[in-house]
Amino acid sequence: MGIMDWLKNQSTSLQNEVKRFKNRSFMEAAVAGCAMVAAADGVIRPEEKQKMAGFIQRNDALKVFDMNDVIKTFDKFTQGFEFDAQIGKGEALKAIGKVRKNSEEARLLVRVCCAIGAADGDFDPDEKKVVRQICRELDLDPADFELGESSGPNLRK
Repeated sequence: MGIMDWLKNQSTSLQNEVKRFKNRSFMEAAVAGCAMVAAADGVIRPEEKQKMAGFIQRNDALKVFDMNDVIKTFDKFTQGFEFDAQIGKGEALKAIGKVRKNSEEARLLVRVCCAIGAADGDFDPDEKKVVRQICRELDLDPADFELGESSGPNLRK
C-alpha cells in the first residue's frame, strides 16, 4: 500500500470517528425512544428491537456505530424499564432531551419511534401516549405526527 492509499484510509477512518462522536447523542436518544415505545405495553417484542436495529443500519449518520454497541445501549435502557418503569422513563427522557435543540434530529427521532410502535402491526394507544411524551420532551407538537392532542405553544408541561 502506497502513502496515498494510507492517507485515504486514515482520512476515511477519521471521518467515521467524527461522525460517530458527533452522532452518539442522537444514537442514544433514538435507542432510548425506541426502548420507551417498546416498553409501553410491558412487553419488548423482537420485531421492535429488529426494527430499531434496521433503522440504525440504514441511517447514514448512524451506520458508523457498531451494532453490538447499539444493542448494548438498547438493553441498558430496557433494563432500566424492567427495574422500575419510572426510573427507566427518566433515563430515556434524559437521553432524548439531548437532541431537543436540533429540530431535524428531534423530528427524525419521533418518526423512528412511530415506526417502532407500528413494528408489530398495531400502533396501540399506550405506544402513542409514549410518543406524545417524547414529543413534549422535544418541544414538538404531537399533532404534527398524527398523534393527536396538540399541546399548543408551550409543549413541555
